[in-house]
Amino acid sequence: MIRVLVVDDSAVVRQVISNELSQFDDIEVVGSAMDPFVARDKIAQLKPDVITLDIEMPRMDGLSFLAKLMQHFPLPVVIVSSQAAENSENAIRALSLGAIEIVNKPGSQFSAPDVKGELVRAVRTAALAKVTARTERPADKERSVVHRALETTHKIIAIGASTGGTTAIEDVLNGFPANAPGTVIVQHMPAGFTTAFANRLNQSCKVQVREAENGDSVVPGVALIAPGNRHILLQRTGANYSVVVKDGPAVNFHKPSVDVLFQSVAKSAGSNALGIILTGMGKDGAKGMLEMHNSGARTIAQDEASCIVFGMPKEAIQIGAVKDIIPLREITRSIF
Repeated sequence: MIRVLVVDDSAVVRQVISNELSQFDDIEVVGSAMDPFVARDKIAQLKPDVITLDIEMPRMDGLSFLAKLMQHFPLPVVIVSSQAAENSENAIRALSLGAIEIVNKPGSQFSAPDVKGELVRAVRTAALAKVTARTERPADKERSVVHRALETTHKIIAIGASTGGTTAIEDVLNGFPANAPGTVIVQHMPAGFTTAFANRLNQSCKVQVREAENGDSVVPGVALIAPGNRHILLQRTGANYSVVVKDGPAVNFHKPSVDVLFQSVAKSAGSNALGIILTGMGKDGAKGMLEMHNSGARTIAQDEASCIVFGMPKEAIQIGAVKDIIPLREITRSIF
């Protein structure tokens, strides 16, 4: 049974979330709180497994509370906020502080399907996550890394991640040298959040990081992040690589899908590619990584100990798609 504490300044929202979550046999709403100060006392009293948290609240905003919580009493947190959609920088900061998932709060129509779908999935994912004490990390442009000459300018790196992936991707990319191979990334994230995520990474990384647009060239020194709610594929024309950004049905319940990216990389880049699968719930990316492996690409999975959720890497390992299993902090060093 997943014990949930609902934290939101709106009594209506607290009631709706509580009612909808309580309809599921594996979830019990053990209490609610109107602000972080009440939440603090109820956490100690009720010992919830997961907290749903609004960002905009009286007396202390949700991000300040999240920072304190993750430093002194870390728990899995799902952000449920309309402000996250309006200010995606706040959403990205929440993930950096340790939030497991972010769910958009509908406006005036707080619909049951929205709660039953995205929020329930997020709560279940959060309940499985490994959470440790942490503080927000400053941008680190001075991180040193061992360099070696790249074998060819036509190398491609493809990265896929889901739950916990925003900080994992940041760890990996922060070690990339300025002339790192062209990189394409899928992070499971709703539309509207990926621009802020890319901008945040661009401030701390030596490579240029930006949200991908259809037709963008994949060149050394640039990392492209798939836009939320759009698939991204790699294509090759002669010696040049570019991306296709397009709509389409969800794959493995996700759009963008890691499988879609990895399968296109296997086809277009073959042995010139390197695939990295990071922390995340589910199996998205496993089959695509197997295709990359079979095409001659080197394939890396984040190890279980350093994953927030050892789902996607585990699935890829189990089907024989992975060559190397490496702790998160050692992945970049193993490449360059």
